[in-house]
Parts: sequence; structure tokens; C-alpha cells
Amino acid sequence: MNEKTQHIEKTFNAESNDAGTRIDQYLSAQFPNFSRNTIQQWIKQNAVKIDGHNTKSKHIIKGFETITVAVTIEQAIADKPQDMALDIRYEDSHLMIINKPAGLVVHPGSGNPDGTLLNGLLAISEAQQMLPRAGIVHRLDKDTSGLMVVAKEAECQLKLIDLLKDHLIERTYFCIAKGVIKKPGTVKTIIGRHPTQRTKMAVTPKGKPAITHYWPSEHFNHFTALRIQLETGRTHQIRVHMHHLDHPLVGDPVYGNKNRINAAVCNELKAIIREFPRQALHAQRLAFTHPINDKQIQVSAPIPDDLCQLLDDLHDLDSPSSENDDFEVEYME
Repeated sequence: MNEKTQHIEKTFNAESNDAGTRIDQYLSAQFPNFSRNTIQQWIKQNAVKIDGHNTKSKHIIKGFETITVAVTIEQAIADKPQDMALDIRYEDSHLMIINKPAGLVVHPGSGNPDGTLLNGLLAISEAQQMLPRAGIVHRLDKDTSGLMVVAKEAECQLKLIDLLKDHLIERTYFCIAKGVIKKPGTVKTIIGRHPTQRTKMAVTPKGKPAITHYWPSEHFNHFTALRIQLETGRTHQIRVHMHHLDHPLVGDPVYGNKNRINAAVCNELKAIIREFPRQALHAQRLAFTHPINDKQIQVSAPIPDDLCQLLDDLHDLDSPSSENDDFEVEYME
């Protein structure tokens, strides 16, 4: 059999206490790793028979029938499963929330054929292998750390995608930006592909609306730690918007010149900033209503060690003194 397919052949004998149950509900209990929508598709494809006859999803079991299932499922993804130690911060039968480390690529692609988060998810179960993109519904850049929600069944994946489209998943980030930002603000622009550098995004006249809210959480002499919430989810949105405000993220190799640092910064801190290996961005919190059971989900991931060390260095080498509290603030809406 093709290794990209899974063949299921099962026979069940309905009992008296199954009487009154819809056939799709009955099979959902027998196949908990598959959504009812998937099982209804099996029924429509005549892969489910009751006493040798085709049926419909709304058929009511009377008891003592023989129910057969014979279905071949095409694996949604051809990439190979790879065992991976994943930091799972929340999990139930429908979804999981993973704390992705910096440096881990989400999807295989040019230069990263394997060793990605997707490969790790494929190794979890056969059910995960049957989902488009192994259940991934959104992504983080390779060098952005933090939380991602991943579906474990098709129905949940579709509903999570709808929640994202409707801006109903609250996504809060922590970052460290160059320059001093004293006031909270909101950036509303259009983000599209960069007109000349096609691997980059940019604020352009043509593209899709992008809205980012930000709140300064800690000030230094030449840098600012920020809490950021996304209202939309455009590619590289936070990085593009902070660059647009002339406050690029520390360490950003694409949207900020790592060597361009205020001349007043001490040489020791300049070296630390220039050597910081990634954009200083962490997806810190996810909050949403569970799409299947309506439970309120709130999950946080601690700021990783490299960003904690960067904060310590800023405290030691760039903290504003009390007599310098009224220095002129650089701020852009």
C-alpha cells in the first residue's frame, strides 16, 4: 500500500443501548481521532454500510445491526515524521498549544527540507498525519519564539482558522525595540510584498490591512520593551510595523540594520546588541474560546533565556538614571 495512505477496515455490532443514536454520532465515538465531519464524508462516499447497505448520516440505529467501515484516507502531507521534543503547554483531544523555540522552522521549504515543527507534529500520531499541514493553523518566523495553536482533528482545525480570520484569538507578544517609545499606540497600515525585494514585506499602497497595538512595558535610555497585540496576522507584521515606526526590533536581520545603534550607547552594549542572533520577539500569550467545547483558554509562555539575558544587560548598561527621566522622547504614531 502507498505509505501516504491509511486504510481502515472495521466491523461493529450495535447493541441494544445504541438504539436511538445517529450513525455518525455512533462512529464518532468509535473513531475519536476523526471529526464528525470526516465521518459524514465517509458515509457520503458509501464507505459505511449497515447490514450491507449504504446509509445516511442521520440514520438512527435500532440496535443489533452490523456496521462496517472500509475507507482509504490519503495522507495530507508527504513529509516524513521525525521524533522531536515539543514543549506542549496545553493539550486536549481537539488541539494543543506548543511553545516553539527560536531557530525551529515551522514548515519544510527551500533550505529546510526536514527538521521542522511540522515534521515533529507528524510523529505524534497517524491522525495528525491526516490533517492538512499536520494541524498547523498559523505560523511564527523561524527566529521568533513562543506559542502556536495546533489542531488535532479536522473540524477543530477549520474552526481555529475561522477564529483567526475573525480576529477572535488574542495573541500577545513581547519584544525589545530600538529607540524610546513612551506612549502606547496603534499602527494601521496596508502590508504587502516589498516592491523590489520579494522576500520581504512592507507598508505599501497595495496589500491587506494590518493593525498592531503596542504598550511600552519597560524603558531604557536607548531601547524599549513592549507588549504587542495583533488584531490582524499579516506575514512579518510586527517586524514590518516596528520598522515603519522607525523602531526596528533588536536583532532583526531583515527589517533592522543590526549594526546601526545610537552612538551614545556604550561599547559593551553595542557589541551585545550586534551579536544578538535573532529578532527580539516572543509570542507570549494566547487566549480564545475553545472552538469545540467553548472553554476559555489562556496560555502563557515565559520569556526565553536569551531575551531574559538581553533584559539583564539593558538593566546593567542602559537603564535611565533618576536625573535623566525628563530626556527628550523619540516617539512616532
